[in-house]
Amino acid sequence: MDGPRITVAFHPDWPFRGGLVLDALARDGVYLSQFATGSSNGGLTAHPGGDRWRWECRLFGGRYDTAASDARPVYGALDDRRDPYGASPRFGSAYLRLRPEVTGRTSFCFPDSVFEPDAVAGPERITDLVAMRDAAGHDALDDYVEAHVHGGLRLGMDVEALVLDPCFRGTAVSEAAERAGCPVEWHPGYSVLTAGLDDAYRGPEHVALARSLGEALTPDIIGSAARAGEHDPQALKKVWHLLARFGRRQDPDG
Repeated sequence: MDGPRITVAFHPDWPFRGGLVLDALARDGVYLSQFATGSSNGGLTAHPGGDRWRWECRLFGGRYDTAASDARPVYGALDDRRDPYGASPRFGSAYLRLRPEVTGRTSFCFPDSVFEPDAVAGPERITDLVAMRDAAGHDALDDYVEAHVHGGLRLGMDVEALVLDPCFRGTAVSEAAERAGCPVEWHPGYSVLTAGLDDAYRGPEHVALARSLGEALTPDIIGSAARAGEHDPQALKKVWHLLARFGRRQDPDG
């Protein structure tokens, strides 16, 4: 692979409009921002006057203030490290690896836009933003240069590969992936024993929730809990953070 890629992370088996997230992606052939979907793996503030709306107004100089919801940029991260888990596992167990030409219509910032950064730039300043990230010493889940893909994200045209966790082999997720119109690949997988999780990371209540789901966690177990609707989705996202941080088969700190 030549040149920097963008990856866009998501939870393929979480519920969305009566089906799975990946069902919707395969059906529609496009990846939309939370302004259009009403869902997010981060905060839920994508509405006029909300924090995400305000941040985008600042980041993009008002360019999208009156734009249609499906015309807004979608968020990912710069995968300059060629991480097998993608550049921002914080946001999901699966990711889309975009074609290199998409980088040319992408803007970037560091740190994440939730912190209202001043370092916002186009592809020509990737090196500067990477240096800032490397010097920051952030936790593994926050250690990325945020990317904003402008001009739409179409699975059949803009995606080099859809990359899934191996726990989804032979499931409805893998069946949906085959309909998505792009090559399917598999990363090494996430798995963690819940007994060893540290209460100090994301709080004891979320560790307790993780342990209530089983002795070992994989992405499909959390997705099943999300579909059951018995737990706060925001709490399950914190459980996902525990798995994403400590459950990589290739340790991010190794």
